[in-house]
Amino acid sequence: MKTFNYSTRSTRPDFQGDFLDMMLQATNKPNLISFAGGLPNPISFPTQEMAAATQKVLDQHGTIAMQYSIPEGYLPLRQFIAHQYLKQGIDISANDIIITNGSQQALDILSAVLIDEGDKILIEKPSYLAALQVFHLYNPKINSVTLNHHGIDLQELTAYLEQKPKFFYAIPTFQNPTGLTYDNETRIALANLLKKTNTIFIEDNPYGDLRFNDETFLPIYPLLKDQTILLGTFSKTVSPGMRIGWIACSNSYLKQKLLAYKQIVDLHTNIFGQMVLHQYLCDNSLEQHLEKIKKLYKEQAEQMITSIQKYFPAEVKHTIPQGGMFLWVTLPQKLTAVALANEAIKHDIAIAAGDPFYEEERNVSTLRLNYTNCDLKTIDQGIKILGQIIKLSLIHISEPTRP
Repeated sequence: MKTFNYSTRSTRPDFQGDFLDMMLQATNKPNLISFAGGLPNPISFPTQEMAAATQKVLDQHGTIAMQYSIPEGYLPLRQFIAHQYLKQGIDISANDIIITNGSQQALDILSAVLIDEGDKILIEKPSYLAALQVFHLYNPKINSVTLNHHGIDLQELTAYLEQKPKFFYAIPTFQNPTGLTYDNETRIALANLLKKTNTIFIEDNPYGDLRFNDETFLPIYPLLKDQTILLGTFSKTVSPGMRIGWIACSNSYLKQKLLAYKQIVDLHTNIFGQMVLHQYLCDNSLEQHLEKIKKLYKEQAEQMITSIQKYFPAEVKHTIPQGGMFLWVTLPQKLTAVALANEAIKHDIAIAAGDPFYEEERNVSTLRLNYTNCDLKTIDQGIKILGQIIKLSLIHISEPTRP
């Protein structure tokens, strides 16, 4: 086989990608109970309503839906998104929005436009592993700011901002992987710190609509205006397979740079899919649909928390999410999450060890559990088995080594 020359970018080591591949291969087993992924529950997918919307688009706008379109995206869909923002107190125009192939493409567009090799950027610790994968392609210097129960460590953030990073990427609401949410005091303090800098704040919000109670959180955008870029997606609320997300950016110069790059890489996001999604949103109540999802996920989260408290050793700690799809488990330091994951997969339980969610830390004792893709009985069964594995692992570690 011939050997070809490849770009440095494509051959750069990808710890997160390698780890993810290993995890996916391990989970390709029948009868597996998986808490490892981040998949929405398919019983929430509006398949019949989407079929009706598809037929209506074909009947009424078929030739437009099958033609090339503009890189900004379908205007009525952008207007719908802008109206949703307005209901949250966020004044975003449809002209500020670019429709993307999921928020994953949004991360790549932002990275291509903002990052030069060696630039400093900030992320949370731990952070969304797929964001880390994208950022690594552009070879920046990444610093990580520790999360706590209030949100972000403000002292650490202050110190890192002195290094003038290009941007700070964060998921302030129902964060992936921890499930944590920034409280309002932290949001205000964060905005006040960033106002003193030229650091852009990139707020990713894929889970914000999945809150389990009526508590609302102060939007950060009104505090920072055009220093903020908002990312959103319909993947967690309607369908991940449609691959429809967006960038909202009110800085007109930056928005034009993002749009130019979007046009280069794929001309535009699938216009047929955009039109079908918009038709679905017009013909159905998104709020009622979200209520069904939130009820489902709240029951699943509560079951997982109840089962953890019942079956896990007392020294194991965990977050208690108020929305979203994940919770974060901290094991005793003597037990690494990778060791636990390797043992758990032997018993047909899949978990996401914490290592790929960090920029530098390895052999960590933290892990992510997803509760959205198993029924209540399966959650209890899986957590019971996982609890038994943790207890046996801790006993084994504590046993003195025989000469």
